[in-house]
Amino acid sequence: MRFDEGFRRPEGVPRLAQAIREQAGSRTLRFMEICGTHTMAIAKAGLRPLLAPQVRLLSGPGCPVCVTPAGVIDAVLELAARPGVTLVSYGDLLRVPGSARGDTLLRRRALGADVRVAYSPLEAVEIAAREPAREVVFLGVGFETTAPGTAACVLEAAERGLKNFSLLCLLKRTFPALRALLGAPGFSVDGFLCPGHVAAVTGAEAFAFLPREYGLPAVVAGFEPADLAASCALLTKMALAGTPRLVNTYTRLVSAEGNGPALAAIGRVFRPVDSEWRGLGLLPESGYALREPFRPFDAAERFGFRPKEHAGPAGCRCGDVIRGACEPRGCPLFGKACTPVDPVGPCMVSAEGSCAASWKYGDVLPREEE
Repeated sequence: MRFDEGFRRPEGVPRLAQAIREQAGSRTLRFMEICGTHTMAIAKAGLRPLLAPQVRLLSGPGCPVCVTPAGVIDAVLELAARPGVTLVSYGDLLRVPGSARGDTLLRRRALGADVRVAYSPLEAVEIAAREPAREVVFLGVGFETTAPGTAACVLEAAERGLKNFSLLCLLKRTFPALRALLGAPGFSVDGFLCPGHVAAVTGAEAFAFLPREYGLPAVVAGFEPADLAASCALLTKMALAGTPRLVNTYTRLVSAEGNGPALAAIGRVFRPVDSEWRGLGLLPESGYALREPFRPFDAAERFGFRPKEHAGPAGCRCGDVIRGACEPRGCPLFGKACTPVDPVGPCMVSAEGSCAASWKYGDVLPREEE
């Protein structure tokens, strides 16, 4: 039997949804997921219309490509144009436009830039070892989930003594963004679906501040329909009873304390720094930078990487979508000027983007009554 087989069976999901609706009665509860994989899984399973109108599932800043600001993308595009530079990136980032419509790493590659796709950061180290005449830059995008692998590639490059490898660190930290959301004017939710992938690294207890400090129930959830429906049922029960707790329903992968070696690697290589987020602005200690022993591998210092402030493409509401303040189809560009074939903003590009999920699965969040 496959590890997740039982959780993929849909038979119990409608029963859970019906129980949630009956329990909530006339109440409307708002739960937010903060993981792009959750966003896609919820849309694919059709949970939003199934749980409506008693439960509204909102998408938060769970897509690392989406929260990378337009000004950073512009600076990355400039870096790609430098002679002798090879950029190595995960595939999602290649199609994200900067502040100019259609200007992407994919386009720059078509114009002659050396831009390559990798499935692992260690592939960038191998490229640098094979091609010593090239300056190989790995674009490190992600949250705590990808930070250990990014740290490992820096450690490997240091052990090999590679002089032509560097990291452009675009990694983000989940918890400062959550605190920023909770402190934002007008922001209101009744509970959180916490990201199983992040919690696998940080440990479930890293989310305990949500009930302890903010009085909000939080459930660390897996990614199958039964995972998500059962987690929503728990959130509903706790929200209605006024008994907020942290519950880990993804125990087949997530422990309370997290992945010790992964956390050690992050701590050894990186230190927290202030970072700019699309839709959220500059957040204290919400990003990572290389610690002093690894500064020689800092691409930002090596190439004078200085992003400029850009608001992003005109009319694009990705920033509002990231905060859960606007559903994807509430953006006037959705499905008209902005499609997966010709995207305006990153939320339509990324495989974890809210707009891409809504487009692919027709996932519509029912409108609240005025």
